[in-house]
Amino acid sequence: MKLFKAAALAAVATLAAGTVAAETVLIHGEAGPNRGARAKAIQWFADQVAERSGGEMRIDVQWGGALFKANAALQSIHDGVADMGTIISVYYPQEFASYGIADLPLDNPDAWVGMRATDELFRTNTAIKAVLDEKNLVYIGTFTTSQVNIGCKGSAIRTVEDIDGLKVRGVGAYGKVFGEMGANMVRMSIYDAYQGLDSGLIDCSQGYSYAVSALKQAEVMDSYTLLNWGQVGGVGTFMNKDAFDALTGDEQALLLTTGSDMVDYFGQILTGANAKAVEDMKAAGLEIIELPEAERARLIEKGQSYIDEWVETANSTGLDGAAVLEEYRALLVKYTDLKDAQGYPWIN
Repeated sequence: MKLFKAAALAAVATLAAGTVAAETVLIHGEAGPNRGARAKAIQWFADQVAERSGGEMRIDVQWGGALFKANAALQSIHDGVADMGTIISVYYPQEFASYGIADLPLDNPDAWVGMRATDELFRTNTAIKAVLDEKNLVYIGTFTTSQVNIGCKGSAIRTVEDIDGLKVRGVGAYGKVFGEMGANMVRMSIYDAYQGLDSGLIDCSQGYSYAVSALKQAEVMDSYTLLNWGQVGGVGTFMNKDAFDALTGDEQALLLTTGSDMVDYFGQILTGANAKAVEDMKAAGLEIIELPEAERARLIEKGQSYIDEWVETANSTGLDGAAVLEEYRALLVKYTDLKDAQGYPWIN
């Protein structure tokens, strides 16, 4: 049954100091638990909306898939099961190919740069706006897993050749490239990687520095290779367009501005958490390896076929895949240059 909750219907009356005040309550569906970096950013978003609106607007986050699972988010938000929620692009490689651009193995290792590029693309590209309109969605803000790296037990990846023959847990285009490099790919959740490394079921696990730390995987790793390659960034907050259109102009602007600011907040969380995780690994005795530039270039080259594949998929959905990709690459350069010239926004 559809539980359509347009914002106009979500305004509830509350009694305060003898007067009746209208409060707009928006339901946010999140498949993940109320812990970790993304959950912290979502809660920050909710708190900021309440604060910036003077208490006149509130986000009620339903955690842990209480309203819908991750693989049902796109249709659920479209239908109004929640006013807004988190959509993960890997569950919709065809249906939401436009958002999959943020998952491509581009030369894009910086979390803040990737999120800022994705954020601007989804706010300004008219073709993507048409896709969102068709899906009854409004883009609010984006997340990322941050850069893809790889940790190993009993092995070390110092060159691309070292990947050959290793049993590797990997996902997405990055995992496929490891397979092309000769790895024996093992299907396994990142949450099971600790046991897999400890038991010898896998030699290495693709992951992200902050996640390695949070899941205590460094306890069963001997080396950790910084690939400086790319990230998985097709994760973000979207809103049901009917619910968004029912808001006032000021309320719409507040949500969009706060969603944009969330990118900087989440970037700060991830950048700090990743740096601390690597330092903690060093302190624990892990060998931290920086993949040489020539080796990194080989990974980027191998990933090109998956970028080309995305262009074809985007074309099949009616987008000009090459044009969107060109714009996205230009935005990556723009924000890389901005970061190099001015530093991160939370530092200045």
